[in-house]
Amino acid sequence: MSNKKVIIIGSGIAGLATAIRLRNQNFDVTVYEANSYPGGKLAEIRQKGYRFDCGPSLFTMPQFVEELFAISNRKVSDYFEYSKKEEVCNYFYEDGTRFVALADTKEFAKEAEKVFDVKGTEILQYFKRSKLKYDLTASLFLEKSLHKLSTYLSFDTIKAITRISSLGINTNLHKLNYRQFKDPKLVQFFDRFATYNGSSPYLTPGIMSMIPHLEQYYGTFFPKGGMYSITKSMYQLALDLGVTFHLESKVDKIVVANKKAIGVLVNGDHIASDIIISNMDVVPTYQKLLPDQKSPEKTLKQLRSSSALIFYWGIKKQFQELDLHNIFFSKNYEEEFRYIFEKKQVSADPTIYVNITAKNESNDAPEGCENWFVMINVPGNEGQEWDEIINQSRKNIVDKLSRLLNVNIQELIETEEILDPRSIESKTQSYQGSLYGSSSNNKYAAFLRHPNFSKRIENLYFCGGSVHPGGGIPLCLLSGKIVSELIEKDYKA
Repeated sequence: MSNKKVIIIGSGIAGLATAIRLRNQNFDVTVYEANSYPGGKLAEIRQKGYRFDCGPSLFTMPQFVEELFAISNRKVSDYFEYSKKEEVCNYFYEDGTRFVALADTKEFAKEAEKVFDVKGTEILQYFKRSKLKYDLTASLFLEKSLHKLSTYLSFDTIKAITRISSLGINTNLHKLNYRQFKDPKLVQFFDRFATYNGSSPYLTPGIMSMIPHLEQYYGTFFPKGGMYSITKSMYQLALDLGVTFHLESKVDKIVVANKKAIGVLVNGDHIASDIIISNMDVVPTYQKLLPDQKSPEKTLKQLRSSSALIFYWGIKKQFQELDLHNIFFSKNYEEEFRYIFEKKQVSADPTIYVNITAKNESNDAPEGCENWFVMINVPGNEGQEWDEIINQSRKNIVDKLSRLLNVNIQELIETEEILDPRSIESKTQSYQGSLYGSSSNNKYAAFLRHPNFSKRIENLYFCGGSVHPGGGIPLCLLSGKIVSELIEKDYKA
């Protein structure tokens, strides 16, 4: 492989993964990052003795991270450690029902039979079907470019097509779950997995019932040092491999000549490069970095995924009943998603996600205290009165948590930081503050996502949550793999 020069715009998880893979292919890799830190959404906040993870709060499919160290001939344990969780998540319902989702599938089914109106065998059958959907489609939808003919000329594709009736693409996730389970609490439980890609269970296709398989089969994990240690380990690996990083270096434009990307403009300086990769959201990539180029308007106008309103609270107490991941369900789940995707507002009774790391990492909070990551799903930023929404949502969240935990939460909050769609958009360049790029509220969504390469501009590629295969840590890591394989094929010496 010739030692060609690559510039990557943005150091999110996908950008870091792409940098590591291309450096292993002997490319000369330089990363430009507008922020003073790497990681994109997967960052951290430190405030008054508390440390908070900013982005994704659940770590699944660690094999995709470990693969980066394996191909680099480095011991992952020298950079990164994590442990598997025996309890995946704690679920709280308004009527006092509580369900502990266990990592062991058979134990999960037993516990579900105790708590919900369901037989354990029904749960096991559901997971079996989830696995089948994943096994049939992963190599097609997640591991290869959907925009190359070669992807469709494979045995895996033919196998998936012959079993298409079993994939659930012609119904939505809620209807699929409603037909499977008679207990509304259990339907709500499995509907929730639509939020893993920022979609609505009442709109996203039933094939998304494969998502529980990823969590239940592969497990969920907690990194030593918190989620940000994923970023730190990948960043250090990239440095050790010889990747060059320029932090606080905002790229102003991708330079195109004769339909070829030939470099970037940074602070007025033209930096030449053989290959340009944007890890920036695809919408601002075209709007800000390629203003003179024709953009794929139909792709850019797709419905965006949900965003988030997050409160980072330093809590002057430790809660024995809460551990790491906790979800407090709303009474009316359908109304909640109707507000988000139709009314572009926030439900008065949202589902609340509370994540805590302080019990596992003593330096994440002062002695006897906890760091709370409190999140609700909200619509993207389209000019709503966010200050008003934040104030009312905060009151609703505090009231709900206080009621369900039987304690005055407001009195325990000693420090607070807030992240909303506006600040998500400004800090990470995610269009409208969406967490996963375009939503998956369409059975053709996977095919409508922007490809990992430009069809009009040679030498220009894309990685990250706004392009194929989608958002979330595992998919962003896979997008880096897809891009590196495309480049390897395109630039073979």
